[in-house]
Amino acid sequence: MRTTGLALLSLCVLGSQAQQIWDIWETAYDQSVLFERQYPSDLPINFVTPGAIGAADIVVDDSTLYQPIDGFGGALTDSAAYILSQLKETNSDNYWTLLDTLFDPTDGAATAALTFLRIPLGASDFSPYVYSYNDANDTTLSEFSIDVAPSYLWSTLTDIQSIGGAQLKIIVAPWSAPGWMTSTGTMLGGTFLSQYTDVLAQYLLMSVQQIYDKGFNIYAVSIQNEPENSNPTYPTMLLDPDTEAAVATQLRTLLDDAGFGTVQIFAWEHNWDQAANYPVQAVNDDPNAFAGASFHCYAGTVEDQMSFYDAYPDKGIWFTECTGEFDSASAWWSDFKWNMENLMIGSLSYYSRSVVLWNLALDGTGQPLLPGTNSCGGPGCRGIVTVNSDGSYLLNQEYYALAQASRAVVPKDPSGPFGQRIGSSVEGTLDYELLVGAYKTGRSEEADTDWNRYSLVVMNWDDGENGGTASAVETTIEFRGMQATYTFPVGVTTLWWFAEN
Repeated sequence: MRTTGLALLSLCVLGSQAQQIWDIWETAYDQSVLFERQYPSDLPINFVTPGAIGAADIVVDDSTLYQPIDGFGGALTDSAAYILSQLKETNSDNYWTLLDTLFDPTDGAATAALTFLRIPLGASDFSPYVYSYNDANDTTLSEFSIDVAPSYLWSTLTDIQSIGGAQLKIIVAPWSAPGWMTSTGTMLGGTFLSQYTDVLAQYLLMSVQQIYDKGFNIYAVSIQNEPENSNPTYPTMLLDPDTEAAVATQLRTLLDDAGFGTVQIFAWEHNWDQAANYPVQAVNDDPNAFAGASFHCYAGTVEDQMSFYDAYPDKGIWFTECTGEFDSASAWWSDFKWNMENLMIGSLSYYSRSVVLWNLALDGTGQPLLPGTNSCGGPGCRGIVTVNSDGSYLLNQEYYALAQASRAVVPKDPSGPFGQRIGSSVEGTLDYELLVGAYKTGRSEEADTDWNRYSLVVMNWDDGENGGTASAVETTIEFRGMQATYTFPVGVTTLWWFAEN
């Protein structure tokens, strides 16, 4: 905190040609460094008159602006909330330390500063039992109540909000409508019956209203999680794009009329591979109802996001689910590298405004799952955090990937804006060894300064696994006609500097 303040003071004194890098955070490929602030001997690193470029040369173009970033996070499923609530009972100090580590947005803190939570509306594959908010076959929804969810879901959310504060964004989606609205009469697979379109819209509105009454603002609603997935072992439901759009049209009007005009509606909420089809068709039906589309990682590739962007460049893209797995054949670094390449840097490079992973917390075997489900088969799904029965916990590779990315865009000031992606490119003889994301973060009115933060998230992937040795890359950074030099070790580095707007 002090060095950041001193850096800003020195910038103000020296003028616009004296940008300096003070803040450097790294996670190493061999786990020798895990999201730790670095203090190289030449700190601060000055931007100076350009000389020869390094083996790689990162060119930052802050005149080219792309999408604003909403943040990073995970899912607070019933299971994640249960695991966290058990930790609170077993070791309260560790519980609060963990929540701080995940959600504390304090500038300069060694925390991930997560700002996104995704919450299922009713049961999912990570619930103790199957339930909706209105199981009774009643189109008036007279028995609707979100209190049928386990109480620890809402108490854990309250604790998280006490740390994350106003920056926290909550997105919600049902895994299925109540069973009586489906072709099978159950939430365990089946097809939504379009005769209940207006009832489902009302059901979603009431979900937003009752969650709001508990003190939580909803950022966005997805009409249906994974609408092309039907599985008889956990809540799932098929929903075609035209019917999804019809529900969204009604829900948009209901939200607006009830005073929830800022709540957004996401189309699709399923895999990359159908980006050119389902979400485009849904938005075609009613462009005014949808803010954009959200995507998962389980089929297709991240580049597929461009299919939706090309069809609707004025709409938003959000990435909202991917999970790690307990797989002995998959090394820590391989998982971490994949997450950075495809999600933390990659998804944003293809216009996503968020990266939200699956369960915030699970135990060491990926439990508790819904009894009888075949979801997360094989080695089991890994939480962002593994919580042990003795009250200890382990921050997994997903945590460190989220932390490195989140800290580049989280607001500098408590009431300030999130970061925005800006132009960047990599040149030089070793340009292929670096993957880069660049971001600009504005300042709040209270800060009373026009010195914005400029951040880079850089992955050096050259770990030598193909017969070579792990190699750091001496790199020059070009910004507004000035040049800084830094050697990026193998792993991920997040660094930033300040400059006048």
